[in-house]
Amino acid sequence: MFGLGGQELVLILLIILLLFGAKKLPELAKGLGKGMREFKKAQSEIEDEINRAAEDTPKKEGESRGNNS
Repeated sequence: MFGLGGQELVLILLIILLLFGAKKLPELAKGLGKGMREFKKAQSEIEDEINRAAEDTPKKEGESRGNNS
């Protein structure tokens, strides 16, 4: 995970705990979770829109003429 080992992750978590305190950590985690959920939702909506647009594009003229012959 980003080239971080166990010691680095523990150190980062301790720094976050010291900066925000134990009472704020659940609120921060909840906000982070909501943000990630919204990001994934927006990403999937964009992917769906791109897929729909790709399906709706008209075929090339040469392809449609070849099918009618």
